[in-house]
Formats: sequence, C-alpha cells, structure tokens
Amino acid sequence: MRLIFFLFLEGMSPHSIAVELTRRCIKTPGGKDVWNQQTVRRMLSNEKYKGDALLQKEFTVDFLTKKMKKNEGQVPQYYVEGNHEAIISPAVFDMVQAELEKRRSGGSRYSGVSIFSNKIKCADCGSWFGSKVWHSTDQYRKVIYRCNLKYNGEKCQTPHVTEDEVKAAFVSAYNQLVTEKQEIIANAEIIRKTLCRTDDLEAEKRVQEEEMSIAAERAQGLIAENARVAQSQVEYQERYDAPVGRYNAAKARYDEVVEAIAAEVAQSERLLDFIRTMQMQEGILTEFDEGLWSSMVDFVTVGQGKEIKVTFKDGSEIEV
Repeated sequence: MRLIFFLFLEGMSPHSIAVELTRRCIKTPGGKDVWNQQTVRRMLSNEKYKGDALLQKEFTVDFLTKKMKKNEGQVPQYYVEGNHEAIISPAVFDMVQAELEKRRSGGSRYSGVSIFSNKIKCADCGSWFGSKVWHSTDQYRKVIYRCNLKYNGEKCQTPHVTEDEVKAAFVSAYNQLVTEKQEIIANAEIIRKTLCRTDDLEAEKRVQEEEMSIAAERAQGLIAENARVAQSQVEYQERYDAPVGRYNAAKARYDEVVEAIAAEVAQSERLLDFIRTMQMQEGILTEFDEGLWSSMVDFVTVGQGKEIKVTFKDGSEIEV
C-alpha cells in the first residue's frame, strides 16, 4: 500500500502503477498476478488505509433474502475516525486525495507517463502540455511538449518546449530560489502555521457531527416506533423525512468541512516536505535533479515568447 501511494505522489497514474506492480510480480488483494487501474484507484481512495471507516456503504434491502444494495443516500452513513491502525498516515492520504482532485480538474486526461506529465501549463488557455513525437520513424526523432488544446478551436499561441528547455529552466529557477534559502524557509513556515490552521474547521466539524447524531437517533427512534405501533404510513413517512432531511443537510456540510480540512492538511504537508528539502540542500545545482523537481515544483507555465515561469510548492514564482 505504501508503495502505491508513494508512486502516485511521484507522478505515476493508476494505470502506470498497475503496470509497475504487475512487473514486480506483486499479487493483487484478490491474489491475482495482473493488476488493473480500477483496483489501484479504489485503493488510493479507500479511507480504511488511513485508519478510518465509513459505515453503511451498503444496506440490506430484503432481510429474508439478505439482498444488499449500495447506499446512495437511502440510509445514514457514519464516518469513524481512528477506527483501526493506519497503514498510510492521514497527511499522506489527504495529499493523495488532493492530487486526485487536481488531476481530475486539470482540463485534460492525466497520462502519468513521465515526470513532466501535468506539470507544464499553457499561459494562453491554462491547459496542460502533453508529449508529442516528431519524426517517430527516422533519425530525427524528437520528443516535445505542446499544449493539448493547441489545435482545438481557437489556436493557442504558445510554442512547444523540449525536456531540455524545461530542465534548464528548473535549474535556473532553483538556483535563484536557493540564494534566498533562509527567507524562503521562514516564509513557508509562516504560511504553514497560519494559513493551514484547521481549528475553526475542526470546531464546525464537531457541530455537524453532533447534528448528524441527533438526526440519526431521531430517525432510528421513528423506525423502532413504526415497528411497534400501528400508524398511518403516510404520516410516518412525513415524520421520518424531517430528521432524514436534517441529517442530509448536516452531512452535506460535514463533507464540505472534511474536504476543506483535508485540503489544508495536504497543503501543510506539502509545505513541510518543501521546507525539509530546502533545509537539506547545499550550494547550487549544476544539472537537473529529478528528485528535486518532483518534490519542489508544483508546475511550470510556458508563455507566448517561450518564457517559462516555475511555480514552487511554497507558492514562490520565478520566471526564466
């Protein structure tokens, strides 16, 4: 599990991870030899790996036949934190969820085929650059990166770039950044301690949890009463719908708060990783370092004049 989460944060897609796990002869959870991306994707999104549990994902439709159905809001669900020992730390899990959402909202399909996948952005339209092969069958074969929407509708004015140009831009930007190393670290610490605080969100989360508990208890009481006392089912349904509606409203807000907390925790963890990386660095770079690129760069933006702006994970931007 830790390998899967690590590979995903290193930039690999669920498909690429599945291929890599198969290549390493690692068995699937079902004991099979070949992995598929759906299995990997489900594992990356499963809260049980960080020690939590979502109860009543399914519910019994017919108690006689024991038929089960996926719960799509028919009955309340309960989220239990710290239900069991975690395999993946909550911070890493939340970072993966944030990265999943980032890839989903990136405007194009995430390939994960290289360390530059979804890392190069078009200044014109905001879409990601993808790799293209020129002269694929002859001696002039060349891999370039170009806006994925360059020829969709109105033509983008941004030019293509090569890996060497992106690498050179990173080395230059990094060397400018490291000259102000202590100031950059201090600023990142301030951002992490002030902007990534979750105190108010945690307080609201507890309020919504209490509201959900009260509404669920009321609904369960009505169900028990209906089983004991003969009554109009129309009136019962009206009475039952009230606490269920109350529960659903609280649950919707609870989910929003939990998502906001996860985003803040993920950002804090990214900044902490950035700070640790900066603290370990001595001197300037003389050549491209893949590890530093992956751990420090959020994305780069290519402009119409082929200028490249590097955005680091602490929010620093350097144009080269």
